Amino acid sequence: MKSFLESKAMAKALRQSLAERNIEISHGECLELVAKQFGFADWNVLSAQIESAKAKVEPLPLPPGWLHIGFVDTQRYRSGLDPSSPGTAMVECTVGRDVELGNERFAGLGQSIDAEEYRGRKLRLTANLRAENANVGTIWLRVDGQPGSVLRFDNMLQREIDGAIYGTSGWIERMIVLDVPDEAQSIHYGFFMKGYGKVWARNFRLKIAPDGTETTNMTPKTPERRIFLKEPSNLDFMGLST
Repeated sequence: MKSFLESKAMAKALRQSLAERNIEISHGECLELVAKQFGFADWNVLSAQIESAKAKVEPLPLPPGWLHIGFVDTQRYRSGLDPSSPGTAMVECTVGRDVELGNERFAGLGQSIDAEEYRGRKLRLTANLRAENANVGTIWLRVDGQPGSVLRFDNMLQREIDGAIYGTSGWIERMIVLDVPDEAQSIHYGFFMKGYGKVWARNFRLKIAPDGTETTNMTPKTPERRIFLKEPSNLDFMGLST
């Protein structure tokens, strides 16, 4: 979608080009012609569409304690607090499926904490997810040792049951359980969406699980460098970063 200023510039250029051919029309008439070039009934309809598109890609406020993960190109994705639903975070692809994203594009929010209090225990992460026309949405949990060493990891993408969500769905609870080895240094978790659509998350909980709880560990991956907190923070996505 052309921006408001770009469309006006096109109208100005059109008027100048016609004037050079001794064809005189008003600026307003040029705006109407530009609108019709884009398939809209008139300039008012086009300008309304432009303003709607601009509002869609406004950055979302980041919840305190959380960081953006994945693809952070604001022309393709936005993630943060859902302004219409307190206590809910969301990630959205801001372009249509006719726009090429490239392979394995994803975006979301994550949080990192010190592993000290959880060593030798099992850790359970739960959250509620909702999706709208999404390729895939999921939560994830990772336990790291020394920098560059992944000890335990699960993002639910390999599950056939109770795993990632796809398409459009109402609120669904998902859970990950990992053990935290004695050599663990940090713990990382959050949610993300791959591809197109929207995914919402709320009610994050990170708690010690009973010793007999079955874990969901999958093949570890190489971690990205993160800043981590001393303990979980703002799991209800309340408040704004200053």
